[in-house]
Amino acid sequence: MGEEATDRGGEQLLLVRAVASPRGRSYVPKPVLPSVQQAAEVDPVALVLVDVGLPHLDRPFEYLVPTSMADLAVPGARVKVRFAGQDVDGYVLSRAATADHQGTLAPLRKVVSSEAVLTPEVLALSREVADRYAGTLGDVVRLAVPPRHATAEKNLPREVPTSAGAQGDVAAGGVAAGVVAAGGVVSAPEPGPWLSYPAGTSFLRHVASGDAPAASWLALPGQQGDADWPAAMAVAAATALAAGRGALIVVPDHRDVDRVDVALQSLLGAGQHVRLTAGQGPQARYTAWLKVLRGHVRCVVGTRAAMFAPVHELGLVAWWDDGDDVLVEPRAPYPQVREVLRARARLEGAALLSGGFTRTTSVQQWVESGEVRSVCADAATRRLAAPRVVVAGEGTDVGRDGAAARAHLPSAAWRAAKSALERGPVLIQVPRRGYLPSLSCQTCREPARCARCHGPLALNAVDAVPTCRWCGSVAAFECSGCGGRTVRSRVVGARRTAEELGRAFPGVPVHTSGAGDVLTSVPGKPSLVIATPGAEPVAENGYAATLLLDAWASMDRPTLDASEEALRRWLAAAALTRGASEGGVTVLCGAPTHTTLPLVEALVRWDPAWFVARELAERVELSLPPTVRMAQLVGPRVAVQRAVEVAGLADSVEQLGPLPWVPVGSAATGAGSGAEQAARIQLLLRARLDDGPALTAALRHMKAVRSAHKERESVVVRVDPMDGLG
Repeated sequence: MGEEATDRGGEQLLLVRAVASPRGRSYVPKPVLPSVQQAAEVDPVALVLVDVGLPHLDRPFEYLVPTSMADLAVPGARVKVRFAGQDVDGYVLSRAATADHQGTLAPLRKVVSSEAVLTPEVLALSREVADRYAGTLGDVVRLAVPPRHATAEKNLPREVPTSAGAQGDVAAGGVAAGVVAAGGVVSAPEPGPWLSYPAGTSFLRHVASGDAPAASWLALPGQQGDADWPAAMAVAAATALAAGRGALIVVPDHRDVDRVDVALQSLLGAGQHVRLTAGQGPQARYTAWLKVLRGHVRCVVGTRAAMFAPVHELGLVAWWDDGDDVLVEPRAPYPQVREVLRARARLEGAALLSGGFTRTTSVQQWVESGEVRSVCADAATRRLAAPRVVVAGEGTDVGRDGAAARAHLPSAAWRAAKSALERGPVLIQVPRRGYLPSLSCQTCREPARCARCHGPLALNAVDAVPTCRWCGSVAAFECSGCGGRTVRSRVVGARRTAEELGRAFPGVPVHTSGAGDVLTSVPGKPSLVIATPGAEPVAENGYAATLLLDAWASMDRPTLDASEEALRRWLAAAALTRGASEGGVTVLCGAPTHTTLPLVEALVRWDPAWFVARELAERVELSLPPTVRMAQLVGPRVAVQRAVEVAGLADSVEQLGPLPWVPVGSAATGAGSGAEQAARIQLLLRARLDDGPALTAALRHMKAVRSAHKERESVVVRVDPMDGLG
């Protein structure tokens, strides 16, 4: 009777509102939640992380759990709550018997899904990352938990399937792995490719025993099949699975995922691992993520999107080539895969494996501090596996070099390519994509700049007019220094290089691999493969030769890690070449031959550890990252100055700047006009590593205060801005 009366009263209220509405228009208001609901008998208070995106609201809020949601609102579940007059998303962090809030609690509006997607391990890691990068917990959780897909959630069984049965597969190369259903037993594989490294088997032995070793692994170049780095990663993952623990492997791009995926399937069998990449569709990605969450599988390989995967009983975290800038998250708070997985290994007691043909100065610092052990082959083994390296200058003589000069190649490079084409494909690494991406004045050699925004000019085709890469303006060039009206190329792009080499080697197939059209692999037949850094396809049986063009363009990048990045790019390409014992050769074009550079010497001797140790020593002397903690503030000058005042930085924090701000990569992306860039400045904050937590805490406080005051002008805060950004 009471419920019926209430319903009728509600109807009458709607009728009155309809009659009294303005202009005589009837309307039906949104339903209003009753102010009093029956609370759950057990733990009626839910602590909810509300997804509002405002730094000053970066804390949990208490809500009442109605009886109808008592069994659904579990910790980690997605919910809808009423906040500031709107329904917003949130996650239940925990349940409690009593509330700290003295007033009446608003009830949960809806449990979107009872799936506990925000696990305690992922929540703890998210808090750690938010503190490390001066971000908000909500921003990190948004990166950690993919959007829900209801169909995927419904179709995937919650129970772990048991129909897989035991398998006794023997993978190619004699690596045995007896795999049974998820949750079963995996026999420990043979060390296989790790036998080439003196400390490799020791690392695997510690992983198999349930320990948490940490290693920086320098992979050998020129390896094929079961000896290559994807197979070694798969063996390390299988070793962790054999110990009853999970494994997580993060690699830079989908081509690397494909290679590791094949190695894992060969070793473990089908259905024993999942792929997680941002390129998957919403349903495919969420299905794979749910398989990990529900314990169907405990092995994950993926790109940056996989670093928060909720692997059960995590025993190994591994990543490949952490110097690649795609491993830096482009969304706030901009975490780096290396730092996220390092924190995860520490929080969950997992082994850590950092792999690559070289290592970053950050990882080198871990090695020198004793936190991480080095796993690499001895010098004799490296010399046999690496290709022979020849250093060629950039000068050419048309009368003497003929076709080599017409292809803009040093004669040594042209001869090496011509000889190698008799045995197999030749890789040519070009540092820039496009046609002629960098121009200068023909008369005075000054860089050609746009008259409108002062951005760099480029050519997109043979007869094209110079175009600004920042604002897109097309106009006749006139040098501001000497008044010259003609331009010359400073750097030759991949497309122009393909044209020139096609004429220099008539009848030889030419493949290009770069942005928008990246090749995965090429056959072992003679051909020319022109690729930009990071887009080099894998050749069947390896390349007969590799040419590294315009070395000076890689070395002269205006970034702190220019030399480190140049060596990483060169080694990655040269590693795809056959070893010196098989006639493989790598030619470095454009490097000076009249003097010795440590960077070039490291390539010739294939000794990246020596070079990175030298680089780190210089960073120590100059107090540069990673030996100090740095933060970057970008915004209008007045806004940045006020932000620093609000932060209340300690006296030990050193301020560098303000300096003009030009976004890294703006030449390629066209980010911002010249006027917009001129209006923004950057300020760098430098502190000792021990003072790093205090610095990030001050920056988080500053962001919260600015958010509470509703400051209109934004100030972007990035901690460790040198990670992939220069």
